[in-house]
Amino acid sequence: MKTLLNVPWILLAAACVSLSAERPNIVLILADDLGWGEIGVYGQKKMKTPNLDRLARGGIRFTQFYSGSSVCAPARCTLMTGYHTGHAQVRGNLRTGGSSLGLTNTGQHPLAKGTVTIGHLLQQRGYRTGAIGKWGLGRFDNSGAPDKQGFDHYFGYLCQLQAHTHYPNHLWRNGEIVKIPENDAGWNGTKHSHDLMTEESLKFIDDNADTPFFLYVAYAIPHVSIQATPEATAQYAGKFDEPKEFKGSSTYIPHKTPRTGYAAMIHMLDRDVGRIMDKLKAKGLSDNTLILFTSDNGPTFNGGSDSTFFDSAGPFGGLKVDLYEGGIRVPLIASWPGKIRPNTVSLHPAAFWDLLPTLAEVARTKPPQGIDGLSFLPALLDKAAPRHKSFYWEFTGAQAVRIGDWKLVKNSPRRAGVTRRDRRTELFHLAADPGERHDLAAQMPDKVKELEAEMARQHRPSKNFPLVRKTNR
Repeated sequence: MKTLLNVPWILLAAACVSLSAERPNIVLILADDLGWGEIGVYGQKKMKTPNLDRLARGGIRFTQFYSGSSVCAPARCTLMTGYHTGHAQVRGNLRTGGSSLGLTNTGQHPLAKGTVTIGHLLQQRGYRTGAIGKWGLGRFDNSGAPDKQGFDHYFGYLCQLQAHTHYPNHLWRNGEIVKIPENDAGWNGTKHSHDLMTEESLKFIDDNADTPFFLYVAYAIPHVSIQATPEATAQYAGKFDEPKEFKGSSTYIPHKTPRTGYAAMIHMLDRDVGRIMDKLKAKGLSDNTLILFTSDNGPTFNGGSDSTFFDSAGPFGGLKVDLYEGGIRVPLIASWPGKIRPNTVSLHPAAFWDLLPTLAEVARTKPPQGIDGLSFLPALLDKAAPRHKSFYWEFTGAQAVRIGDWKLVKNSPRRAGVTRRDRRTELFHLAADPGERHDLAAQMPDKVKELEAEMARQHRPSKNFPLVRKTNR
């Protein structure tokens, strides 16, 4: 009789183990304005990233991974929804509400009601979902609120403008304002938002260790303003020759030693990726957790940053805002013990809009029909994966398309030596010219026409984000 009574419990335990294996935990960490070349395993020499390097040694590093855009909000939209910016709801940093760093009712153009996000898909699969950090896709008084877009728990900045300071006087938790009395309206303080978001992330793991969870950590560093804690700043004190003090601007805070401060923010980011990894290990969750780390776009050019000094874009031309490689090609590191082979490098090309179908396949559920993304789960597992015919981006009148190794760029907002009047259509062969220094458009007009036709196919007009085409070549 005792044996019979125990049989259901044995079966239940086996079923729980099987269910856990079918629904691994997923941790997606998104840095803000981190360049392709700002991590040690991607070639960084002046700043140390031991924990990100450790993550890469234990997993896989992609060398042809792209953001969904060259700026924050549209990149996050493509990540959440699986659509590229030719079809996405959000294609630029369109702000709603006020404009002051201290205001509580600001935000970006919201995701619409009925949008299917990564959060929704994993919620429906039985995951506990948490979003911590910079949101940028709506406010709690509209359809873009995190709790309306698939997240059970949220803590962080709703508005990207407020995230220009790392010492805010408030953040948000689940629709409620969390005041931070130790900080003023953003210019000074003792409570760094990055530290608060890390503590919230660690607590989320503690609170949900017994159930499958999806944790989306959207850190706000190393986005300027340059602000780091004294402990982090001490790691690089006196190590760099500094340029003149950055005097600040209407939205970016002054800094006396901007190179030291920027490196200190990278230190904070790397340190806390390590803390998240260590927390998972301490809770016995490492073997059943997929960790992915990436950045929302390329490195920046303002706020006192010095992307040239740090070689932040690596071998690529362009920076944030550009549709050249430096603005959109970003790091991707993934680790999943027992599934992803350690210390591997993948040449598989993929982009933000591929993350939704990839994570859906990881969780053994189906993505929405009609999205632009393709699952690259086989590539994570070092196998052949489906490939896109093309990759497409658009932003404020600029467009770019890649087919194979060919890439066409039209009217990119920024490039050294190219003024607004001189913007033109440029053709590059990325395998031979990854830095996009040799424009082949004049020599290969048929290839230009081929890629322009693909641009036209991939662009669907948007009322909220019209594409203003330029005619000069």
